[in-house]
Amino acid sequence: MTRLSLFLALLLANYGSLPGAGGNIKKADQGSGSAIIKRCEDFTVTGDGSSSAWNKAEWIKLSERGADDPAYETEVKVLYSNTGIYFLYKCADKKLVSTMNADNMDLWNEDVVELFLWTDENYTVYFEYELSPLNYELPIIIPNFNGKFKGWLPWHYEGAKRTVHATSVKGGEKKSGADVKGWMAEIFIPYKLLDPLNNVPPVSGTKWRANMYRIDYDNGVKPFAWQKVSGTFHEYKKFGTFIFE
Repeated sequence: MTRLSLFLALLLANYGSLPGAGGNIKKADQGSGSAIIKRCEDFTVTGDGSSSAWNKAEWIKLSERGADDPAYETEVKVLYSNTGIYFLYKCADKKLVSTMNADNMDLWNEDVVELFLWTDENYTVYFEYELSPLNYELPIIIPNFNGKFKGWLPWHYEGAKRTVHATSVKGGEKKSGADVKGWMAEIFIPYKLLDPLNNVPPVSGTKWRANMYRIDYDNGVKPFAWQKVSGTFHEYKKFGTFIFE
């Protein structure tokens, strides 16, 4: 038994059984709640998606909650390498509602993109990452027990464990309150940061549950999601599935 398994087994003894979000994936596409993640060689994160590696990946659309015609188009690409997983968010926008000027703040209260990676359905512990248009991040591990959850920041967050991230803006300046046409976020999550989560690193055929989100604050709160959730973004049973090619 791994240290993580032993630790979580003790927690489960206190909180009771925690059913996983089961279900067999019959078809790997967005409509069925799954996406094929293609392999790539490592490349430089620039914030504008300029690497030719992104040509391998298809855009995945995020839907705005409660809107048949979303206010802003939001799309994501995903790739994985031998060392980590890459994300590229493309967000149409008109104004950067982003004032926070440090990492590990409550970034979800302003314009932000988010991703959730649940690598092992046997335990409801997953990784959450948030990035603002001004390139400030929030990386946390979430233990979620029947809707009771808490975020924990990484320890010794340095060297090969650190993410690589960058943002860029179209049609305006990258500053708080700027009028723009859109912004992009490019993120690299090293597998070493996810240690000791199980089922990491992925290999061909590996499946992770996952979801991808955006929140925009131009005119009220506008949440976007790959797989629809009705309340909190932490509804892990509704996550989709990444299938690694």
